[in-house]
Amino acid sequence: MPGFDSREFEWADVKVVIFDREISGLRGLTYKKSQEKEHLYAAGNLPLAIQRGNKKYEGTITLLKSELDQLNAIALQKGYEDIVDVPGSLINIVCSYTKGDAKILTDKINNVEFTEFEEGMKQGEKFKEVTLNFVCLRITKEAK
Repeated sequence: MPGFDSREFEWADVKVVIFDREISGLRGLTYKKSQEKEHLYAAGNLPLAIQRGNKKYEGTITLLKSELDQLNAIALQKGYEDIVDVPGSLINIVCSYTKGDAKILTDKINNVEFTEFEEGMKQGEKFKEVTLNFVCLRITKEAK
């Protein structure tokens, strides 16, 4: 009888791929799906239903500066000024979560466009982190 595994995913279980290369300088990744929702009112003061509107997908990825430099170099090779100029049709982020021999859970963040990044350093810093904000068209989930 198989035992119950109460172990949670750890940072070491996460693998992120952009431009078909694993991001070894990954420091953080957040992404979310949201949908506009509001109450529908008519007679009386109680809502009759909840109406749904547009969906939105967005996130941030935090990298070491050297990793950003590599992404910008790839953008230059593709004919763009930097990663912000690359169209979403060329960028997908694949985030895989593995836990020992358990199934691999994969989130595919599709048609990613980075909206901004900020560079610079402060006195005493031992390394440089850069956060890139992005918007995307879809986030899909897959289990293998």
